[in-house]
Amino acid sequence: VQLQASGGGLVQTGGSLRLSCAASGRTFSSGGMGWFRQAPGKEREFVAAFRWPTRATYYADSVKGRFTISRDSAENTVYLQTHRLKPEDTAVYYCVGRSIWNVQYYNPAQYSNWGQGTQVTVSS
Repeated sequence: VQLQASGGGLVQTGGSLRLSCAASGRTFSSGGMGWFRQAPGKEREFVAAFRWPTRATYYADSVKGRFTISRDSAENTVYLQTHRLKPEDTAVYYCVGRSIWNVQYYNPAQYSNWGQGTQVTVSS
């Protein structure tokens, strides 16, 4: 399976970006897809997850109300719409996929499928 992330870039504080992650080679119809991010010198952290069968969404507290995760099942793609971006959102954003849903969706060790990462930089 391959996960192809795109949509990162440089924006000013308060701006928006839409990240995309297209999966090929496998569907995650019984599991889900999501996003993690890693800033320089920091550990990789959970951002958001989409549970495919139930359409349930999960967010880190730091992005609730600002980010929205959604899917296009026909395209096997998940999106992360970001709004009101802050400098602390600056990081490499990675999309992930899991074929069987796990309650520890926030744990990066639960995912074996990772995209290549897309850089998001928010200037102050």
